[in-house]
Amino acid sequence: MKPNFEERIKDNLYHYLLGMGEVDEQLPEAIDLEERWPAIGQSYLADGVREFDKYPTASLGWMMYIGMGMAKYWDDDWGLYSKVEDLYLFMRDKGGYDLLDEYVRGPLLGLKQPEYDNTETLVQECAERTYSMYLHEQLEPGSEAAFRGYVICLHQLYLMGAAVQLKRMGYKMVKKQL
Repeated sequence: MKPNFEERIKDNLYHYLLGMGEVDEQLPEAIDLEERWPAIGQSYLADGVREFDKYPTASLGWMMYIGMGMAKYWDDDWGLYSKVEDLYLFMRDKGGYDLLDEYVRGPLLGLKQPEYDNTETLVQECAERTYSMYLHEQLEPGSEAAFRGYVICLHQLYLMGAAVQLKRMGYKMVKKQL
């Protein structure tokens, strides 16, 4: 894997989302959500890896939805949701893996038209950008590097999903004046 792959993924997604008005110039430091990443990522891998060969952009994009869902849980009642052992399974089991996107956009986030479809388009574009960058790394399929690259992609999509949802819920990220 070429140096700074994660930083390049982050920059690509950030600039796209910033241009779309979906994130602030200052990305959020959502420590509670970042702390949950290892458990979320680990839990998601069985489903995500299984789907990656046939549906790579869905496998990647679903993680952005998970980030959005986690931000919503954090805003609604983190005292309650932080006690849920496996928040990925909690989300997934509401309608199954194949309908995770619909569950997050519908019942969880409560999106109506046109935001419902616009969010699908946004996530799809982010997943396609990420997958394109992943392919350009020319990682040997099934290799450790390919797996690490996949996890890096998931991590950045998770963080960007959370950032998008936090902004949509009215959180404004600004630099602190010291």
